[in-house]
Amino acid sequence: MRRPGGWWRRKSTPAKVETYTRWSFHFFAVAELAAVGLPFTGAALWTRSTLWLPGMMLVHSTLSGLTASRALDWTRGRRPRPVRLLWALAAATAAVAAAALWISQHGPDREDVKAAAGAVFGISLIFGAGVTALGIRERRRVFGVVHAFAVVGGLMAYSITQDGLATLMAMTAVVVGGGFLAFTSVFSVWLLDAVYRLDEARETRARLAVAEERLRFGRDLHDVMGRNLAVIALKAELAVQLARRERPEAVEQMIEVQRIAQDSQREVREVVRGYREADLAVELAGAQGVLTAAGIACEMSGEAEGLPDEVQSTLGWVVRETTTNVLRHGDAGRCTVGLLVAEGRVVLTVENDGAEAGRDGDRGGGSGLAGLRERLRRVDGTLEAGFTGPGVFRVVAEVPLNRTGIVSEVTS
Repeated sequence: MRRPGGWWRRKSTPAKVETYTRWSFHFFAVAELAAVGLPFTGAALWTRSTLWLPGMMLVHSTLSGLTASRALDWTRGRRPRPVRLLWALAAATAAVAAAALWISQHGPDREDVKAAAGAVFGISLIFGAGVTALGIRERRRVFGVVHAFAVVGGLMAYSITQDGLATLMAMTAVVVGGGFLAFTSVFSVWLLDAVYRLDEARETRARLAVAEERLRFGRDLHDVMGRNLAVIALKAELAVQLARRERPEAVEQMIEVQRIAQDSQREVREVVRGYREADLAVELAGAQGVLTAAGIACEMSGEAEGLPDEVQSTLGWVVRETTTNVLRHGDAGRCTVGLLVAEGRVVLTVENDGAEAGRDGDRGGGSGLAGLRERLRRVDGTLEAGFTGPGVFRVVAEVPLNRTGIVSEVTS
Protein backbone atom coordinates (compact mmCIF):
# COMPACT_ATOMS: atom_id res chain seq x y z
CA MET A 1 0.00 0.00 0.00
CA ARG A 2 1.35 3.42 -0.95
CA ARG A 3 1.25 6.05 1.73
CA PRO A 4 -0.87 9.18 1.13
CA GLY A 5 1.24 11.90 -0.47
CA GLY A 6 3.71 9.41 -1.88
CA TRP A 7 3.12 10.72 -5.40
CA TRP A 8 4.38 14.12 -4.23
CA ARG A 9 7.48 12.73 -2.51
CA ARG A 10 8.37 10.71 -5.60
CA LYS A 11 8.49 13.87 -7.71
CA SER A 12 11.79 15.60 -8.34
CA THR A 13 12.25 19.16 -7.08
CA PRO A 14 11.69 20.76 -10.52
CA ALA A 15 8.56 18.63 -11.00
CA LYS A 16 7.24 19.80 -7.63
CA VAL A 17 7.84 23.44 -8.56
CA GLU A 18 6.12 22.89 -11.91
CA THR A 19 3.11 21.26 -10.25
CA TYR A 20 2.85 24.15 -7.79
CA THR A 21 3.13 26.71 -10.61
CA ARG A 22 0.57 24.94 -12.77
CA TRP A 23 -2.02 24.75 -10.00
CA SER A 24 -1.37 28.38 -9.11
CA PHE A 25 -2.35 29.33 -12.66
CA HIS A 26 -5.44 27.12 -12.37
CA PHE A 27 -6.27 28.98 -9.17
CA PHE A 28 -6.33 32.20 -11.22
CA ALA A 29 -9.37 30.83 -13.05
CA VAL A 30 -11.02 29.85 -9.77
CA ALA A 31 -10.27 33.27 -8.27
CA GLU A 32 -11.71 34.98 -11.34
CA LEU A 33 -14.94 33.00 -11.14
CA ALA A 34 -15.19 33.56 -7.39
CA ALA A 35 -14.62 37.31 -7.74
CA VAL A 36 -17.31 37.57 -10.40
CA GLY A 37 -19.74 35.31 -8.55
CA LEU A 38 -19.79 37.36 -5.36
CA PRO A 39 -21.95 40.19 -6.79
CA PHE A 40 -24.45 37.61 -8.09
CA THR A 41 -25.09 35.97 -4.74
CA GLY A 42 -28.13 38.15 -4.22
CA ALA A 43 -31.38 36.85 -5.64
CA ALA A 44 -32.29 40.33 -6.93
CA LEU A 45 -29.60 40.14 -9.61
CA TRP A 46 -30.95 37.00 -11.22
CA THR A 47 -32.95 38.66 -14.03
CA ARG A 48 -33.36 37.74 -17.68
CA SER A 49 -30.88 40.39 -18.82
CA THR A 50 -28.19 39.41 -16.31
CA LEU A 51 -28.74 35.67 -16.02
CA TRP A 52 -26.40 34.68 -18.85
CA LEU A 53 -23.54 36.95 -17.74
CA PRO A 54 -22.21 34.55 -15.04
CA GLY A 55 -22.37 31.78 -17.65
CA MET A 56 -20.14 33.80 -19.98
CA MET A 57 -17.68 34.32 -17.12
CA LEU A 58 -17.68 30.58 -16.44
CA VAL A 59 -16.68 30.00 -20.07
CA HIS A 60 -14.09 32.79 -19.80
CA SER A 61 -12.50 31.41 -16.62
CA THR A 62 -12.42 27.87 -18.06
CA LEU A 63 -10.76 29.18 -21.21
CA SER A 64 -8.27 31.10 -19.04
CA GLY A 65 -7.29 27.95 -17.15
CA LEU A 66 -6.89 25.94 -20.34
CA THR A 67 -4.83 28.70 -21.98
CA ALA A 68 -2.59 28.98 -18.91
CA SER A 69 -1.96 25.22 -18.91
CA ARG A 70 -1.14 25.10 -22.63
CA ALA A 71 1.03 28.22 -22.40
CA LEU A 72 3.00 26.67 -19.53
CA ASP A 73 3.57 23.55 -21.64
CA TRP A 74 4.80 25.83 -24.42
CA THR A 75 7.33 27.51 -22.12
CA ARG A 76 8.65 24.03 -21.24
CA GLY A 77 8.96 23.13 -24.95
CA ARG A 78 6.31 20.39 -24.84
CA ARG A 79 3.72 22.04 -27.09
CA PRO A 80 3.66 24.69 -29.78
CA ARG A 81 2.58 28.18 -28.79
CA PRO A 82 -1.24 28.12 -28.24
CA VAL A 83 -1.91 30.97 -30.66
CA ARG A 84 -5.53 30.03 -31.31
CA LEU A 85 -6.30 29.77 -27.62
CA LEU A 86 -4.68 33.17 -26.99
CA TRP A 87 -6.82 34.79 -29.68
CA ALA A 88 -9.89 32.95 -28.42
CA LEU A 89 -9.23 34.22 -24.89
CA ALA A 90 -8.81 37.77 -26.20
CA ALA A 91 -12.08 37.50 -28.17
CA ALA A 92 -13.90 36.03 -25.16
CA THR A 93 -12.57 38.83 -22.96
CA ALA A 94 -13.80 41.46 -25.40
CA ALA A 95 -17.22 39.77 -25.65
CA VAL A 96 -17.66 39.54 -21.87
CA ALA A 97 -16.52 43.16 -21.38
CA ALA A 98 -18.89 44.40 -24.10
CA ALA A 99 -21.79 42.43 -22.64
CA ALA A 100 -21.10 43.83 -19.18
CA LEU A 101 -21.06 47.39 -20.54
CA TRP A 102 -24.29 46.82 -22.45
CA ILE A 103 -26.02 45.50 -19.32
CA SER A 104 -24.76 48.42 -17.25
CA GLN A 105 -26.34 50.86 -19.71
CA HIS A 106 -29.40 49.01 -21.03
CA GLY A 107 -30.14 46.56 -18.24
CA PRO A 108 -32.26 47.16 -15.14
CA ASP A 109 -31.71 50.68 -13.83
CA ARG A 110 -30.46 49.58 -10.42
CA GLU A 111 -27.17 50.29 -8.65
CA ASP A 112 -26.52 46.65 -7.77
CA VAL A 113 -26.84 45.62 -11.43
CA LYS A 114 -24.50 48.39 -12.58
CA ALA A 115 -21.96 47.46 -9.87
CA ALA A 116 -22.06 43.78 -10.80
CA ALA A 117 -21.67 44.56 -14.50
CA GLY A 118 -18.77 46.91 -13.75
CA ALA A 119 -17.06 44.17 -11.72
CA VAL A 120 -17.46 41.70 -14.59
CA PHE A 121 -16.05 44.27 -17.02
CA GLY A 122 -12.90 44.97 -14.98
CA ILE A 123 -12.21 41.43 -13.80
CA SER A 124 -12.51 39.91 -17.28
CA LEU A 125 -10.01 42.44 -18.69
CA ILE A 126 -7.57 42.03 -15.78
CA PHE A 127 -7.49 38.23 -15.87
CA GLY A 128 -7.53 38.17 -19.67
CA ALA A 129 -4.42 40.36 -19.79
CA GLY A 130 -2.64 38.39 -17.03
CA VAL A 131 -3.24 34.98 -18.62
CA THR A 132 -2.38 36.18 -22.14
CA ALA A 133 1.03 37.30 -20.85
CA LEU A 134 1.93 33.61 -20.37
CA GLY A 135 2.02 33.14 -24.14
CA ILE A 136 4.58 35.92 -24.68
CA ARG A 137 8.30 35.82 -23.96
CA GLU A 138 9.52 39.41 -24.40
CA ARG A 139 8.84 41.75 -21.48
CA ARG A 140 8.11 44.72 -23.72
CA ARG A 141 5.43 42.77 -25.51
CA VAL A 142 3.95 41.73 -22.17
CA PHE A 143 3.64 45.36 -21.15
CA GLY A 144 2.23 46.12 -24.60
CA VAL A 145 -0.43 43.43 -24.23
CA VAL A 146 -1.49 44.72 -20.80
CA HIS A 147 -1.79 48.28 -22.11
CA ALA A 148 -3.61 47.04 -25.21
CA PHE A 149 -6.26 45.38 -23.04
CA ALA A 150 -6.59 48.60 -21.03
CA VAL A 151 -6.86 50.78 -24.15
CA VAL A 152 -9.42 48.52 -25.84
CA GLY A 153 -11.45 48.36 -22.64
CA GLY A 154 -11.23 52.13 -22.28
CA LEU A 155 -12.40 52.72 -25.84
CA MET A 156 -15.31 50.34 -25.31
CA ALA A 157 -16.27 52.01 -22.04
CA TYR A 158 -16.06 55.55 -23.39
CA SER A 159 -18.01 54.71 -26.55
CA ILE A 160 -20.91 53.46 -24.43
CA THR A 161 -20.81 55.54 -21.27
CA GLN A 162 -19.29 58.81 -22.58
CA ASP A 163 -17.80 59.21 -19.09
CA GLY A 164 -14.14 60.22 -19.29
CA LEU A 165 -13.39 59.93 -15.57
CA ALA A 166 -14.96 56.49 -15.28
CA THR A 167 -13.13 55.37 -18.41
CA LEU A 168 -9.78 56.59 -17.03
CA MET A 169 -10.37 54.81 -13.72
CA ALA A 170 -11.28 51.60 -15.54
CA MET A 171 -8.13 51.77 -17.69
CA THR A 172 -5.98 52.41 -14.61
CA ALA A 173 -7.51 49.42 -12.83
CA VAL A 174 -6.85 47.16 -15.83
CA VAL A 175 -3.24 48.35 -16.13
CA VAL A 176 -2.54 47.87 -12.41
CA GLY A 177 -4.42 44.59 -11.97
CA GLY A 178 -3.49 43.10 -15.32
CA GLY A 179 0.12 44.23 -14.90
CA PHE A 180 0.32 42.56 -11.51
CA LEU A 181 -1.05 39.28 -12.83
CA ALA A 182 1.20 39.48 -15.90
CA PHE A 183 4.24 40.13 -13.70
CA THR A 184 3.27 37.21 -11.46
CA SER A 185 2.84 34.93 -14.47
CA VAL A 186 6.12 35.92 -16.13
CA PHE A 187 8.06 35.71 -12.86
CA SER A 188 6.61 32.25 -12.10
CA VAL A 189 7.64 30.97 -15.53
CA TRP A 190 11.12 32.49 -15.11
CA LEU A 191 11.47 30.87 -11.69
CA LEU A 192 10.37 27.50 -13.06
CA ASP A 193 12.91 27.76 -15.90
CA ALA A 194 15.63 28.67 -13.40
CA VAL A 195 14.82 25.60 -11.28
CA TYR A 196 15.00 23.31 -14.32
CA ARG A 197 18.28 24.88 -15.45
CA LEU A 198 19.78 24.47 -11.99
CA ASP A 199 18.73 20.82 -12.00
CA GLU A 200 20.30 20.35 -15.44
CA ALA A 201 23.45 22.10 -14.22
CA ARG A 202 23.60 19.73 -11.25
CA GLU A 203 23.28 16.72 -13.55
CA THR A 204 25.95 18.18 -15.83
CA ARG A 205 28.23 18.79 -12.86
CA ALA A 206 27.79 15.20 -11.74
CA ARG A 207 28.56 13.91 -15.24
CA LEU A 208 31.65 16.12 -15.37
CA ALA A 209 32.77 14.73 -12.03
CA VAL A 210 32.41 11.20 -13.38
CA ALA A 211 34.22 12.20 -16.59
CA GLU A 212 37.03 13.76 -14.57
CA GLU A 213 37.34 10.57 -12.56
CA ARG A 214 37.57 8.57 -15.78
CA LEU A 215 40.22 10.94 -17.10
CA ARG A 216 42.18 10.53 -13.91
CA PHE A 217 41.93 6.77 -14.26
CA GLY A 218 43.03 7.07 -17.89
CA ARG A 219 46.04 9.19 -16.90
CA ASP A 220 47.03 6.71 -14.19
CA LEU A 221 46.68 3.81 -16.59
CA HIS A 222 48.68 5.66 -19.24
CA ASP A 223 51.44 6.45 -16.75
CA VAL A 224 51.64 2.79 -15.75
CA MET A 225 51.32 1.15 -19.15
CA GLY A 226 52.80 3.76 -21.49
CA ARG A 227 56.34 3.58 -20.19
CA ASN A 228 56.31 -0.19 -19.60
CA LEU A 229 54.90 -0.99 -23.04
CA ALA A 230 57.53 1.19 -24.66
CA VAL A 231 60.27 -0.65 -22.75
CA ILE A 232 58.71 -4.03 -23.61
CA ALA A 233 58.58 -3.13 -27.30
CA LEU A 234 62.18 -1.92 -27.28
CA LYS A 235 63.53 -4.98 -25.45
CA ALA A 236 61.47 -7.35 -27.58
CA GLU A 237 62.94 -5.78 -30.73
CA LEU A 238 66.41 -6.07 -29.23
CA ALA A 239 65.77 -9.73 -28.36
CA VAL A 240 64.69 -10.41 -31.97
CA GLN A 241 67.88 -8.87 -33.31
CA LEU A 242 70.02 -10.84 -30.86
CA ALA A 243 68.15 -14.07 -31.64
CA ARG A 244 68.78 -13.60 -35.36
CA ARG A 245 72.47 -13.30 -34.59
CA GLU A 246 72.22 -16.36 -32.32
CA ARG A 247 73.41 -14.34 -29.34
CA PRO A 248 72.69 -15.81 -25.87
CA GLU A 249 71.78 -12.32 -24.57
CA ALA A 250 68.42 -12.71 -26.33
CA VAL A 251 67.21 -15.00 -23.54
CA GLU A 252 68.12 -12.40 -20.90
CA GLN A 253 66.22 -9.72 -22.80
CA MET A 254 63.11 -11.90 -23.02
CA ILE A 255 63.37 -12.68 -19.30
CA GLU A 256 63.45 -8.91 -18.72
CA VAL A 257 60.40 -8.49 -20.96
CA GLN A 258 58.59 -11.13 -18.92
CA ARG A 259 59.47 -9.36 -15.67
CA ILE A 260 58.28 -5.98 -16.95
CA ALA A 261 55.03 -7.53 -18.19
CA GLN A 262 54.39 -9.09 -14.79
CA ASP A 263 55.09 -5.78 -13.06
CA SER A 264 52.72 -4.07 -15.46
CA GLN A 265 49.97 -6.55 -14.62
CA ARG A 266 50.45 -5.91 -10.93
CA GLU A 267 50.42 -2.12 -11.36
CA VAL A 268 47.31 -2.24 -13.54
CA ARG A 269 45.52 -4.30 -10.89
CA GLU A 270 46.48 -1.68 -8.31
CA VAL A 271 45.16 1.11 -10.50
CA VAL A 272 41.88 -0.66 -11.19
CA ARG A 273 41.49 -1.74 -7.57
CA GLY A 274 42.07 1.61 -5.93
CA TYR A 275 43.21 4.25 -8.41
CA ARG A 276 46.61 3.96 -6.74
CA GLU A 277 45.07 3.96 -3.25
CA ALA A 278 42.78 6.92 -2.51
CA ASP A 279 44.10 9.40 0.05
CA LEU A 280 41.35 10.05 2.63
CA ALA A 281 42.55 13.56 3.46
CA VAL A 282 42.62 14.49 -0.23
CA GLU A 283 39.17 13.00 -0.79
CA LEU A 284 37.73 14.90 2.20
CA ALA A 285 39.19 18.19 0.98
CA GLY A 286 37.99 17.52 -2.56
CA ALA A 287 34.48 16.63 -1.36
CA GLN A 288 34.25 19.83 0.66
CA GLY A 289 35.39 21.91 -2.32
CA VAL A 290 32.97 20.28 -4.77
CA LEU A 291 29.98 20.48 -2.42
CA THR A 292 30.70 24.09 -1.50
CA ALA A 293 31.03 25.02 -5.17
CA ALA A 294 27.63 23.39 -5.76
CA GLY A 295 26.04 25.66 -3.14
CA ILE A 296 25.78 22.93 -0.48
CA ALA A 297 26.86 23.88 3.04
CA CYS A 298 29.46 21.26 3.96
CA GLU A 299 30.67 20.63 7.52
CA MET A 300 33.77 18.49 8.09
CA SER A 301 34.92 17.07 11.41
CA GLY A 302 37.74 14.70 12.31
CA GLU A 303 41.30 14.13 11.09
CA ALA A 304 42.56 11.45 8.69
CA GLU A 305 46.21 11.73 9.74
CA GLY A 306 47.81 8.65 11.21
CA LEU A 307 45.31 6.16 9.86
CA PRO A 308 46.64 3.07 8.07
CA ASP A 309 46.81 3.24 4.28
CA GLU A 310 44.25 0.48 3.83
CA VAL A 311 41.73 2.34 6.02
CA GLN A 312 42.34 5.61 4.20
CA SER A 313 41.93 3.95 0.81
CA THR A 314 38.67 2.24 1.75
CA LEU A 315 37.10 5.25 3.45
CA GLY A 316 38.35 7.51 0.65
CA TRP A 317 36.18 5.50 -1.73
CA VAL A 318 33.22 5.93 0.62
CA VAL A 319 33.70 9.72 0.61
CA ARG A 320 34.03 9.73 -3.18
CA GLU A 321 30.88 7.67 -3.79
CA THR A 322 28.68 9.42 -1.22
CA THR A 323 29.72 12.86 -2.52
CA THR A 324 28.71 11.81 -6.02
CA ASN A 325 25.34 10.60 -4.70
CA VAL A 326 24.73 13.93 -2.93
CA LEU A 327 25.39 15.79 -6.18
CA ARG A 328 23.42 13.49 -8.45
CA HIS A 329 20.43 12.52 -6.29
CA GLY A 330 18.11 14.92 -4.50
CA ASP A 331 18.59 18.61 -3.80
CA ALA A 332 20.72 18.94 -0.69
CA GLY A 333 21.29 22.23 1.08
CA ARG A 334 23.52 20.82 3.82
CA CYS A 335 25.95 17.92 4.09
CA THR A 336 27.94 16.84 7.14
CA VAL A 337 30.96 14.53 7.05
CA GLY A 338 32.31 13.24 10.33
CA LEU A 339 35.35 11.02 11.00
CA LEU A 340 35.68 9.45 14.43
CA VAL A 341 38.24 7.03 15.86
CA ALA A 342 36.98 5.21 18.96
CA GLU A 343 37.40 1.77 20.55
CA GLY A 344 39.68 0.49 17.82
CA ARG A 345 37.30 1.43 14.99
CA VAL A 346 37.16 4.25 12.48
CA VAL A 347 33.62 5.55 11.86
CA LEU A 348 32.84 7.75 8.84
CA THR A 349 29.39 9.39 8.74
CA VAL A 350 28.03 11.26 5.72
CA GLU A 351 24.59 12.85 6.01
CA ASN A 352 22.65 15.18 3.68
CA ASP A 353 19.20 16.75 3.90
CA GLY A 354 18.15 16.70 0.23
CA ALA A 355 17.71 13.01 -0.53
CA GLU A 356 14.72 11.86 -2.57
CA ALA A 357 13.07 8.53 -1.89
CA GLY A 358 13.88 5.99 -4.55
CA ARG A 359 16.86 7.89 -5.90
CA ASP A 360 19.58 7.40 -3.31
CA GLY A 361 22.00 4.54 -3.45
CA ASP A 362 20.65 1.03 -3.70
CA ARG A 363 17.04 2.22 -3.46
CA GLY A 364 17.41 3.64 -6.93
CA GLY A 365 18.74 0.41 -8.36
CA GLY A 366 22.34 1.61 -8.50
CA SER A 367 25.40 -0.39 -7.54
CA GLY A 368 27.28 2.39 -5.71
CA LEU A 369 26.50 1.39 -2.13
CA ALA A 370 26.71 -2.29 -3.01
CA GLY A 371 30.24 -1.72 -4.31
CA LEU A 372 31.17 0.14 -1.13
CA ARG A 373 29.87 -2.72 1.01
CA GLU A 374 32.04 -5.13 -0.96
CA ARG A 375 35.11 -2.94 -0.42
CA LEU A 376 34.42 -2.62 3.29
CA ARG A 377 33.82 -6.35 3.62
CA ARG A 378 37.42 -6.98 2.48
CA VAL A 379 38.68 -5.18 5.60
CA ASP A 380 35.97 -6.54 7.93
CA GLY A 381 34.14 -3.22 7.73
CA THR A 382 30.42 -2.49 7.62
CA LEU A 383 28.22 0.02 5.84
CA GLU A 384 24.78 1.24 6.92
CA ALA A 385 22.69 3.54 4.74
CA GLY A 386 19.13 4.78 5.00
CA PHE A 387 16.75 7.61 5.74
CA THR A 388 16.80 9.02 9.27
CA GLY A 389 14.06 11.58 8.66
CA PRO A 390 12.10 13.29 5.87
CA GLY A 391 14.63 13.82 3.10
CA VAL A 392 17.62 13.09 5.41
CA PHE A 393 19.89 10.28 4.18
CA ARG A 394 22.82 8.98 6.23
CA VAL A 395 25.68 6.66 5.35
CA VAL A 396 27.79 5.20 8.17
CA ALA A 397 30.96 3.22 7.38
CA GLU A 398 32.98 1.45 10.10
CA VAL A 399 36.42 -0.12 9.71
CA PRO A 400 38.33 -1.91 12.50
CA LEU A 401 41.87 -0.68 13.11
CA ASN A 402 43.21 -3.83 14.76
CA ARG A 403 42.36 -6.12 11.83
CA THR A 404 44.04 -3.73 9.43
CA GLY A 405 47.18 -3.60 11.53
CA ILE A 406 47.41 -7.42 11.62
CA VAL A 407 46.95 -7.64 7.89
CA SER A 408 49.64 -5.03 7.31
CA GLU A 409 52.09 -6.89 9.54
CA VAL A 410 51.41 -10.23 7.82
CA THR A 411 51.69 -8.88 4.30
CA SER A 412 54.86 -6.96 5.05
